[in-house]
Amino acid sequence: MFLYNVTLILDATAAEDWLQWMQDIHIPQVMATGMFVSNRLLKVVDSPNEGVTYCSQYVVETLDNYNKYQETFAPALQAELNEKYKNRFVAYRSLMEFVA
Repeated sequence: MFLYNVTLILDATAAEDWLQWMQDIHIPQVMATGMFVSNRLLKVVDSPNEGVTYCSQYVVETLDNYNKYQETFAPALQAELNEKYKNRFVAYRSLMEFVA
């Protein structure tokens, strides 16, 4: 099992709109790909960064499913995010493996 984590540092003026968009549009689209088995959305409360920081996390069972998501679905989904919130966020993506 693996955890795909996307951390976004948002301009404070975009944070509320982004959160609503994530909950109503983006996360349902990601989950509709069928590549992930669960997800969660977290707000970082002690971020040293300016703005508002969130982590969206998705659990994926296999590397094959993760790679398929990255190749088939991620480009369009990330392009939509980039277009909608252009120059209002920075994103960091990482893949982690569950060890315990």
